[in-house]
Amino acid sequence: MVEPSAECGDATPCDGATSADFGWALGRLLRAYLDGARGAVSDLPGGPRGYEVLTIAAGGACRNQAAIAENLGVDRTVMTYLIDELEQGGLVERRPDPSDRRARQIVLTRRGRRKYDRAVSRVSEVERDVLAGLGDVEAAQFRDLLMRVTTSAPDGQKHTACEVAP
Repeated sequence: MVEPSAECGDATPCDGATSADFGWALGRLLRAYLDGARGAVSDLPGGPRGYEVLTIAAGGACRNQAAIAENLGVDRTVMTYLIDELEQGGLVERRPDPSDRRARQIVLTRRGRRKYDRAVSRVSEVERDVLAGLGDVEAAQFRDLLMRVTTSAPDGQKHTACEVAP
């Protein structure tokens, strides 16, 4: 992967990179998205990590606190503190998991749902800005292809977002 040098900035690949440099393009796309997304979710406890937890809780899949930590690649202790912050903010609550009484499900509260919905709207604006060079159909295709790539295991099997290894 070729990183742009300070002299040429982020606008074009340089130092031997070509327009087909996949790593450079992914890095640029990710930086643009993360820069915008951080601001869009800065009012949530835990910022982007808090938003990711709310997203998983809103989706209903893998509500178990340990599974969420594994899915996000976050240490379980760090996850406990993050969920404590979200709970103190009235955005989530812990409930016993009916399938395993030792585990806790993370469930959005009404307030959490409202804050999450507003954050989703702001993050969607960031996505539109980042993908502004594509038309609506192309942007939808890009998202679909990206999800297909990120939810496919090396063995060719399909997985949900909670099953994909971090």
